[in-house]
Amino acid sequence: MTIHREGYPTLAIVTITLGIINFAIWQLLPENNLVQNIVLIISLILFFTVLQFFRNPLIKVNINPNHVLAPCDGKVVVIEETIEEEYFKSPRCQVSIFMSPINVHVNRNPISGVVRFVKYHAGKYLVAWHPKSSTENERTTIVLQNEKGVEILMRQIAGALARRICWYVKEGQIVKQGTEFGFIKFGSRVDLFLPLEAKISVKIGDKTQAGVTVIAELGE
Repeated sequence: MTIHREGYPTLAIVTITLGIINFAIWQLLPENNLVQNIVLIISLILFFTVLQFFRNPLIKVNINPNHVLAPCDGKVVVIEETIEEEYFKSPRCQVSIFMSPINVHVNRNPISGVVRFVKYHAGKYLVAWHPKSSTENERTTIVLQNEKGVEILMRQIAGALARRICWYVKEGQIVKQGTEFGFIKFGSRVDLFLPLEAKISVKIGDKTQAGVTVIAELGE
């Protein structure tokens, strides 16, 4: 288990702020050990709460060109056929995974291949399960193409708490299944748009682990 690099600035701010608050309490109320201890305990709880947001566990990825792996930790909340309007402009199977604040927030490439499309959209911060969040919220769209020419689309969507979407890939880049492609601070949602012939391996309510859980099989 390591701490993700996105957490260092936030953890530094939290540490400095809590340190100042505790120092001030000790200076203003030097004889009040009860208040000092309460503030210290609350500070430690807050620090470790923020710390767990940025944990980055080591995982073992079983690379399989026929599998689509989960892009994030979370819970499957949508499996449906829909029209993907931004890139494909045609019917696709959508699988959406909701990331709660207690999930690991690292996003991983579901397949190996070439990045064909990357686009960031500024937007609103509706709750991630809102029907319009996928088209109106802050979001990033990334399309990967595997060695057989099959394309899948991933969409990072910010939620009510998430205020920063990070992505580390660019068009033309070759990526490996299970490696990091992004991070969403404090949870949100990731949508996958797959070919209609893909065999879905999960169901509504299933828990997923990024780079481990098989979301679908693309076939030979």
